[in-house]
Parts: sequence; structure tokens; C-alpha cells
Amino acid sequence: MSNSTHCAACKYFRRRCPEDCILAPYFPSNNPQRFSCVHKIFGTSNITRMLEILPVHQRATAANCMYYEAERRVEDPVYGCVKIIERLEKEKNEMQRELAKTRSQLVFQCALNAQQQKQQHQQMIEAQVQQREQSWFATQQQKNNAGGAHVEKGEPSWLSASQEQEELERTQVDQVGQFNWLSENQEQEQMNVTVFYQGEPSSLFSSNAQEDSLGWSNMKPC
Repeated sequence: MSNSTHCAACKYFRRRCPEDCILAPYFPSNNPQRFSCVHKIFGTSNITRMLEILPVHQRATAANCMYYEAERRVEDPVYGCVKIIERLEKEKNEMQRELAKTRSQLVFQCALNAQQQKQQHQQMIEAQVQQREQSWFATQQQKNNAGGAHVEKGEPSWLSASQEQEELERTQVDQVGQFNWLSENQEQEQMNVTVFYQGEPSSLFSSNAQEDSLGWSNMKPC
């Protein structure tokens, strides 16, 4: 790597920057504060050794980590990046608690919605059952009304039958009354005959009776 200018490390130490300088890609000369923080915390020899033992594709990440940790340590010499880690850990725990609370609320709301849907479904079923019962009662009422109408339509025949029965009973009563009237007339005639014959002498009846007896007695068998 040919550098017309020195890297931040070589510039800091005021030395010539070689072509294979391991610090040049990660600490450019236009950002001397970056190397100053890292050098102050870790030292140039430690930085160079850590970069040499790492693969090439991991050296940029390592340089960034060292710079971040060194910067935090300059700002807070006691805690350094630990304070940031602790703050982030606290925020993470708060976020986890908030997430758990949100999940519990979500589960509760889902259960509440399911219960409400179940109640609505039950109410809908009850409404359907009630509607069917009302329709069934209405149908039965219509059938009963229709049956009453049929009975009313059949009433004249029933009345005619009852009238025929009454006429028959009336005829029988008239016949019985006529028979009784005839019987009473016959009794009256017999009474009249009896009264008529009461004025005749009893000898007439006795002579007639004797003649009848003699007549019967004179009859001889053939």
C-alpha cells in the first residue's frame, strides 16, 4: 500500500508510514481523534498485535470495537462502556417486561373477544329458537283457526241432524199422546156403555147368561 501521506498512527508518532502499515486502513490521517483515543486506552503495540492475529476480514470490526470502547472510557473513566451496557441491559429488561405485559393483554383481549363471540352466538341461537317457537305457535294457531272454521262450516249439518232428532222425538211424543188419547177415548166409551147398562135389570143379564149356558150345554159332539 503506497501512501503519499502518513496514516494517523505514523503521523502521531511522526514517522514514515510504510507501504504495509497495518494501521493505515483503519486509522486514516483525516481522523486523528480516532487513533488518539485508542492509543490512549490500549496502546499502539497492543492494537498492532490484536490486528495481526485476526483475519483480514475481521480487522475492521476489531478496530471499530476498540475505538468505541476507548471513546466510552475517555468519557467515563470509571465505568466506560460498562455503563452503556448496563443502561442497554436495563432498557432491554424494561422492553421485555413491556412485551410480556402486552402479550398478556393481547391474550386476555383475545379470550374476552372469544367469550363475547360465544355469547353473541348463543344469543343468536336462542333468538333463532325463539323465532322458530313463535312461528310454530303461529302455525298451530292458524291450524286451530282453520279447524274452527271447518267446524263452523259443518255446523248446519249438525244442526240439521239435531233438528231431525228433535222432529223424531216430537213425532214419537205425538204418537204416544195420540195413543193415550185413544186409550182415554176407549175408556170413556166403556164407561159410557157401563153407565148405559146400569139402568137395565140384572135379570136380563142373568137370563141371557142362562140361555147361553143352556145353549152350550145342549150342544152335542158330532
